[in-house]
Amino acid sequence: MKLTPPAVAPKADIRTVTDTHHGIVRSDDYAWLRDKDWREVMREPDALDKDIRTYLEAENAYTEATVAPLTALRETLFAEMKGRIKEDDSSVPTRDGTFEYFSRYGEGSQHPIFCRTGANGDEVLLDCNAEAEGQAYFHIGDVDHAPTHARLGWSADLKGSEYFTIKVRDLATGRDLDDVVDDTAGGIVWDAAGASFFYVHVDDEHRPLKVYRHVVGTPASTDTLVYEEKDTAFYVGVGKTSSGRYITIDIHDHQTSEIWLVPAEAPDTSPVLVNAREHGIEYDIEDDAPRGRFLILTNADEAEDFKLVEAPHSSPARANWRDVVAHQPGTLILGQAATKDFHARMERREGLSRIVVRTLADGAEHEIAFDEEAYDLSLSPGYEYDTAMTRFTYNSMTTPRETYDYDMGTRTRTLRKRQDVPSGHEPSDYVTRRIFATASDGAKVPVSLLYAKGTKLDGSAPCLLYGYGSYGISIPSSFSVTALSLVDRGFVYAIAHIRGGKDKGYGWYKAGKLMNKRNTFEDFIAAGEHLAAEKFTSRGRIVAQGGSAGGMLMGAVANMAPDLFGGIIAEVPFVDVMATMLDASLPLTPPEWHEWGNPLTSEEAYRYMASYSPYDNVGAQAYPHIFALGGLTDPRVTYWEPAKWVAKLRALRTDKNLTMLKINMEAGHGGASGRFDRLKEVALVFAFAIAVSE
Repeated sequence: MKLTPPAVAPKADIRTVTDTHHGIVRSDDYAWLRDKDWREVMREPDALDKDIRTYLEAENAYTEATVAPLTALRETLFAEMKGRIKEDDSSVPTRDGTFEYFSRYGEGSQHPIFCRTGANGDEVLLDCNAEAEGQAYFHIGDVDHAPTHARLGWSADLKGSEYFTIKVRDLATGRDLDDVVDDTAGGIVWDAAGASFFYVHVDDEHRPLKVYRHVVGTPASTDTLVYEEKDTAFYVGVGKTSSGRYITIDIHDHQTSEIWLVPAEAPDTSPVLVNAREHGIEYDIEDDAPRGRFLILTNADEAEDFKLVEAPHSSPARANWRDVVAHQPGTLILGQAATKDFHARMERREGLSRIVVRTLADGAEHEIAFDEEAYDLSLSPGYEYDTAMTRFTYNSMTTPRETYDYDMGTRTRTLRKRQDVPSGHEPSDYVTRRIFATASDGAKVPVSLLYAKGTKLDGSAPCLLYGYGSYGISIPSSFSVTALSLVDRGFVYAIAHIRGGKDKGYGWYKAGKLMNKRNTFEDFIAAGEHLAAEKFTSRGRIVAQGGSAGGMLMGAVANMAPDLFGGIIAEVPFVDVMATMLDASLPLTPPEWHEWGNPLTSEEAYRYMASYSPYDNVGAQAYPHIFALGGLTDPRVTYWEPAKWVAKLRALRTDKNLTMLKINMEAGHGGASGRFDRLKEVALVFAFAIAVSE
């Protein structure tokens, strides 16, 4: 289906500004698209500057007119995707004492309903559909019941700007109390008595730097400051050990961490430090209460892929750490969970995950095994500590999600739920494979593939190639109810597990960050070249997709290898890298310097970043069809990044391919909030992918 714009595309005014760092002058023609009062816009979208709003609305109108011929296809795709979702679905209940907690969706509902089952049967605790009524945007943050089961803390964001308001519900009456806590990160952690909870405050720069404790029944203005982080390069979070005995205050950036503990039974006591932050040392803590020790997951002592150590409750500092599970190079320990008698850890080796269970009394270990060539695995421990049960979920690109309860003592697994695909799904109709592309420096890049049996692998198939490659995040080879709509139309769906993620260990992450960042982009290009060389697709028939930091990937590869791709889908794309990293006032800039480098203080970092920053490297050349999407109230990737990028692309590109921008004027980083509204956005970008592949 040929897409032809029905009108002249919007043209942004050129209002050039310059800045100089390290003696290097940098020009920006579209800096005016950043509202000078952007902080206010995050809270009140109506405050957006009139000229900027006019431009963004013109871009939205142009995009809608351009994709109008795709209306029928979009509706068909949406119906297909919705048909693969069980509308009246529910989660597997999780036991906590005399109750079992679960969530469910009603027929046609956009948002979850949180419930529990007890002696009196099922009861609804929080119906998010009712709370979302009349709201243009609604996103639930956290829902957490107190250990006493008498109260429920819940948080929601009504703007998409990730300022969450916390409320407290009395579960005896079903009514919210007068307690209202604004401007939080969303998380709620109760003390042992259910009388107070801990939360993280988000400041005007959207930085989570302060932990407060709120006593139920008191004004938020009287909340106690428990911890304040002075270094804006760090994030602060709150949690709780599996034992429930300790509230954790976690301070971290992308390579260093520090944890403070507050006894859950004495929430008004001062936090106690586990180990003072040391540059490059990360750690995570669990409580082994019966043996009087902490179990600490760390990369200390050059354990690049992490190891497990122990330390006594009385003196948990690093000087007292002793190895429990030694470092095994190439086997990355991803996480841990503890119960009274058992410890489970998630590991990944050569891109595949596994669960290892350890009996704490004697140290005996066994592995939970899986057979498929590529799959996704996650560990989901429950509320209870004195139990032998844990829970995990398993799926692959062909196998819908399966939820198992696993008895760590008897080593038996019980299937609790298999994802239902109402419209039908036969795994044997599809093929999933794992291949390796060779990067320019010889690195072997894993690529996960999904395609329908019968798809001709002669170069004629279109391909959607997805990538991310930052922050150590690994993209799982998981089941997708949306990807099937492409695969059923003859697409090869591919995921490139590029450097910058931890798919092949922590070293894979380090090889794609800071002064190695270009490896991320070259790996993705190598994956596309390999797919074409092996006839899974061909050059120019690949549509690349990525979001957030993956959107930066999209902008970089569009500049570096434009003829490889037929289309680029960049969702909330971090493309204005130089301007953002040079501005310490932006919400996430100081913490991000450890990921990308600090161009303010280092000329070397400045020059390297300038060599790949997508916006700064847009030039007079041909580009693939490009579709960029953003959110007006996005605090992570601000709306002006895709807006500026599209304006510059349209001004400089030398071909007649499409350049489209869609800014959701009522949402932030995650796009539309309802489960079906989000599917409509997916249907739009997939319709674009299909159209530009024909």
